[in-house]
Amino acid sequence: MKSAALTELDTLKAEFAISLTAAEAASDDAELQRLRSSFFGPKGKVTLLLRSVGQLPAEERPVAGKVINQVRQELEGQLVLVLSRHEELARKAALSSHRLDTTLPGRQPVPMGAVHPVHRVVARMTELFVRMGFEVATGPEVELDELNFGALNFPDDHPARDMQDTFFVRAPDERSFGRLLLRTHTSPVQVRQMRAEGAPIRIIAPGRVYRCDSDASHSPMFHQIEGLWVEEGVSFAHLKGVLTSFIHSFFGERGVRFRPSFFPFVEPGAEVDIGCVFCGGKGCRVCKHTGWMEILGAGMVHPNVLEACGIDAEKNTGFAFGVGVDRIAMQLYGIDDLKHLFTSDVRFLESL
Repeated sequence: MKSAALTELDTLKAEFAISLTAAEAASDDAELQRLRSSFFGPKGKVTLLLRSVGQLPAEERPVAGKVINQVRQELEGQLVLVLSRHEELARKAALSSHRLDTTLPGRQPVPMGAVHPVHRVVARMTELFVRMGFEVATGPEVELDELNFGALNFPDDHPARDMQDTFFVRAPDERSFGRLLLRTHTSPVQVRQMRAEGAPIRIIAPGRVYRCDSDASHSPMFHQIEGLWVEEGVSFAHLKGVLTSFIHSFFGERGVRFRPSFFPFVEPGAEVDIGCVFCGGKGCRVCKHTGWMEILGAGMVHPNVLEACGIDAEKNTGFAFGVGVDRIAMQLYGIDDLKHLFTSDVRFLESL
């Protein structure tokens, strides 16, 4: 036998159905809102009925409360559906009453994107080196320690292998995979290509690299293009000729300076500088008050590296170089802080 609350609920359902039909036929939402308040407001009929459940005998409360809640949700759903239909009809009526055709394209041109300055530089540099006979090679950014350091003649205790200089990655099983890291240069691409192709080989390897470093001319993530030429008879004169030709083609006639330097994977090694465009050689924050900006490191490939890659070092020689793409973008576009390239500020990028 039904309780008084459930009997009253049946009466409310019938009353709600009649009121909803009448409110739906109205020209605006006022009747629907009044219906909502009358049944579901703080003093609404369904709300008061739900509160009366507490006065029922204890054994009837769970069933009565559950049924009334289900009916409340069902009736509210019907009301929301009718309100949605009213809103859609009102929107269509408003659109049809205006002479605006919303299907027409806008009069203002759609703003177009542009290639990022770093990628412009990569494309331009790649084109120049391809013209000189280099092929493009790529490799993974998460690399093996053995390919990033070991095969490149880095000793086990080299500072670059410390946590403060390199981002190391936890491997699922280091015994199987070896220690993983975010590559600090694109040189592992050279190792992979030499082991796969042998000599002669002439490649460039563009890509993102990562180091724990940050200031006006350094970023934890930056871009490089590294080059490699290994063949019988390749000398330092070839290295100097290729890089000088590249710099003059890219920057125009400007000062170029080769300085002796040490890198584990080359012997002899050199750093290559160009005159600072920001201060004209007087010295500034960007060039660290030297008047020169280092843009790349280079040198003759160390025999140990050739042997580690399966190339006969007695028969073949070669040179390698690494160009900091972001620094070249700074020079080319007159940017005084490397971080501007990675802030995603559209206003800055549009100003270049």
